Amino acid sequence: MRTSRSCAAASAAILAVLLFALLAAGAFAADVRVDVGSPASPFPQNKQNEPTVAIDPMNPDLMIAGSNDEIDEPPCNANHCPFAQGIGNSGFYVSTDGGQTWQQPTYTGFSERSGTADPSGDIGTLPNYDSAGYVSDGDPAVAFGPVPGPDGRFSWDNGERGYYANLTSNFNTKRSDETLKGFEGIAVSHFDVANLADVISGTNSAWSPPALVSSGIQNGGTFSDKEAIWVDNAASSPGLGYAYVCWTDFRSNSAKAGAEPIVIARSIDGGNTWSAPVRLTKNAPNKGGRQGCDVRTDSHGNVYAFFEEQGFEKLAISTNYGTTFSTPQIVAAVTDIGQLGEDIAGDAVIDGAEGSRVDSFPHASIANGAPTGTDAPNTIALAYDSGPINEEQALVQLSTDGGQHWSDPVDARASGDRPVMPWIALSPDGSKLYMVYSADLDVFRHSVLTGDRTFQGVLRSAPVTDGALGSWTTEQRESGTGDGRASSANALVDEFIGDYNTVAATNDGAIAVYTSLAPASRCTAIEQFRQDLLDGVKGATPPAPGTDCPGTFGNTQIQALSAGTP
Repeated sequence: MRTSRSCAAASAAILAVLLFALLAAGAFAADVRVDVGSPASPFPQNKQNEPTVAIDPMNPDLMIAGSNDEIDEPPCNANHCPFAQGIGNSGFYVSTDGGQTWQQPTYTGFSERSGTADPSGDIGTLPNYDSAGYVSDGDPAVAFGPVPGPDGRFSWDNGERGYYANLTSNFNTKRSDETLKGFEGIAVSHFDVANLADVISGTNSAWSPPALVSSGIQNGGTFSDKEAIWVDNAASSPGLGYAYVCWTDFRSNSAKAGAEPIVIARSIDGGNTWSAPVRLTKNAPNKGGRQGCDVRTDSHGNVYAFFEEQGFEKLAISTNYGTTFSTPQIVAAVTDIGQLGEDIAGDAVIDGAEGSRVDSFPHASIANGAPTGTDAPNTIALAYDSGPINEEQALVQLSTDGGQHWSDPVDARASGDRPVMPWIALSPDGSKLYMVYSADLDVFRHSVLTGDRTFQGVLRSAPVTDGALGSWTTEQRESGTGDGRASSANALVDEFIGDYNTVAATNDGAIAVYTSLAPASRCTAIEQFRQDLLDGVKGATPPAPGTDCPGTFGNTQIQALSAGTP
């Protein structure tokens, strides 16, 4: 049926009014692309996961994000998709309009995008690592804090500083003690918002050189992993501006063996130098596992470090700005999610054989009233996955007395969701709690070749009144869905979606980043290869993604969901 011009004009006017109303109310569209520089193919350049996000407390329109981003890696060589030596994997993204659109700066550094090593190529990852003898190895975490003044004191009047923590290794294949002892360390880079134009335009010098946070504890067998960063951002705190990084210090060349203490280091000069790490746990091996540290501060500068140990979520507190910590106390018992024994790599998986690995690590948030800290309730929220296979829950607990007592666990998931990788954020005034997670919408599959493994990002919220949670509602849900089998580790033997999503909040809303599989295509040849491995087929070899799979195989992307006006 043909439409008259007058009707079409009227329809357009109505749509414009509706769109304006939605934007005015802060109802931004779902599925906003964050990793805008990532190509749709080939694999693994199209592989991004483990996103992180932070909001500038002084300018909520400014947000920074990061992910494991393989944009600078070479395409697969037939059936071999290795991580190339010297290539960074810490992607960086910026939004200056409250998360409605994003930019991915292009810097100069060591790159193999073209398949040939280029020491001065285009990179979509952190700059200055190669020149320092390091490689940015992903597992990103970002934060904002104030800039120190000429006298060393921190004040928001001095401007804002963005921090980016990640794993790091030696640039050269042969390890060198002159750069980094061990296999993996923890490094932090920073930039000042005053230089944001240069940061966005791709000026390497707008970023600091990477500072090796783990230097005081690295040895020849160290594999540092699972780091988190936080900067005290409440002006009421005597520790304003102090930055904290905690991580698991695997004391061997494997993240699966040996001693694994939780450690934490701090910087009191804006991230330029870092203290010797403080050990929060015993140095002895832990058969039940000890991982997943998260750190936050309240409006008085008290530091709270959470981690999982032997089936319990634990908390250690510092009342002297990270100098010493209390003996860790149990907050909650947890039933680690995932199915063991159906993954060649030996990990617990959530959606099916050779599926997405998972964990039950804690994630925390504190309503510290940032940026002023005035009248902060200092409510603490803790979230974690727990439950047997097909009965997983995203549990939340609150404390209103500095972590001494906790509310009973409340399940935050929506009906029908099997939640994976939950992350939470309290509004600074403590009136609202947000959670992002990835939802598996199908039951666990014992075969790679049958059934669906539907996967989708979800943002939920609940009001908080006098320290008590109200009812949970869904703010936004990813409009599309993907299938876990369309993702892949570089070794091709199993899926890889990552270990976390992230959400950050203001008093007016929240922004959540998650890994989307909607743009990714499944590959029949890859799935048959994985099934052959499970069946013990001798001589099973991986197919070549470049010729045996659709071009968008493995095309995981970082997308954003929002609530209100972040």
